[in-house]
Amino acid sequence: MTQGFDTTAIHAGTAPDPATGARQVPIYQTTSYVFKDTDHAARLFGLQEVGYIYSRLTNPTVGALQNRVAALEGGAGAVCCSSGHAAQLMALFPLMAPGRNIIASTRLYGGTVTQFSHTIRRFGWQAKFVDFDDLDALRGAIDGDTRAVFCESISNPGGYVTDIPAVADITKAAGVPLIVDNTLATPYLCRPIEMGATLVVHSLTKYMTGNGTVTGGAVVDSGTFDWSASGKFPSLSDPEPAYHGLRFHETFGPAAFTFHSIAIGLRDLGMTMNPQGAHYTLMGIETLGLRMARHVDNAQKVAEWLENDPRVTAVTYAGLASSPWNATARRLYPKGAGALFTFSVKGGYDAAVKLVGALKLFSHVANLGDARSLVIHSASTTHRQLTEDQQRAAGAAPDLLRLSIGIEDPADLIADLDQALATAVA
Repeated sequence: MTQGFDTTAIHAGTAPDPATGARQVPIYQTTSYVFKDTDHAARLFGLQEVGYIYSRLTNPTVGALQNRVAALEGGAGAVCCSSGHAAQLMALFPLMAPGRNIIASTRLYGGTVTQFSHTIRRFGWQAKFVDFDDLDALRGAIDGDTRAVFCESISNPGGYVTDIPAVADITKAAGVPLIVDNTLATPYLCRPIEMGATLVVHSLTKYMTGNGTVTGGAVVDSGTFDWSASGKFPSLSDPEPAYHGLRFHETFGPAAFTFHSIAIGLRDLGMTMNPQGAHYTLMGIETLGLRMARHVDNAQKVAEWLENDPRVTAVTYAGLASSPWNATARRLYPKGAGALFTFSVKGGYDAAVKLVGALKLFSHVANLGDARSLVIHSASTTHRQLTEDQQRAAGAAPDLLRLSIGIEDPADLIADLDQALATAVA
């Protein structure tokens, strides 16, 4: 039986605990699990039976979260890990090899740009950045060494929206997987797999948890990509020496990527999510639909007010009729364009810094997706490692402020911005 979003957010992956009948998922705070006998242990280690060995690999609390996230995204399986950044590496790990490249959108979180521009080069991987509004440029950037295309459904910090179906048509024709970071949209606003994405990654730290308490990440596999068709993904299609020649795609079919991410990725990279963190995220997801509706409604009201204020020179929110991405947002994101956007204040860099200091209700933090409204000056913080040209390309120019709109009373948020703008442009 197909269930609604809110029902799935509460019930998926969380049957009553079989040992105690506990209705809420228990926190299994354990490192290891007793095997029934030596044969049982051998089957688990040989991937002949699904079960629990060691909490670096699998844990019942984390497993419940994986099932819930996969259900919400409509995926065949999911793997949770320690952070959103870890999830990005987990997604790329089975696909890449020295000399291979990914095609990445220019509109990405600054930390992701740094990870792709510098860190992955230490593995011999390369990233090529392309404006995904230019579909011909995207198509032309894919070459014989490309192993993935990466974008955000709604981008951080500008709140721009990606035409995922159009991008997916290109990646499908090229025979490469499309990875979509769905952190800002969440499956409440966008289901990238239904639009053609192969993998979906999340920073669970943000809206999925929703209360600023834990870090976490997830990789959701659609289960639809043929990893054996081209010979480009030997980690999934070829014999794996560590498991006596087992071929993941041949053996596990739609679950191949998920099994590989646990049996190889978590085993060797060790980016494990802790069970208490998983528990917090499970509780947060229960109210995801309620929260996202309020986030979006508040963001629309605040963005409209800012756009009409003479002290503000621009607002990037795709929910505004003036946005060049508004038509795409209305077509693909009918429940709203998220709750993160930037605005430019008159007076440039200095005025932006003054405004942050004058805000009283907004919290100045390096996070987003909290129930509380948050602000940050990206050029001096999250994107400071980029050149000014890169900052502008990423939507983080010196006069820009990023707002993450929470679920407070919108009139109070507007009043706080009003008094802070008065100070900033005085």
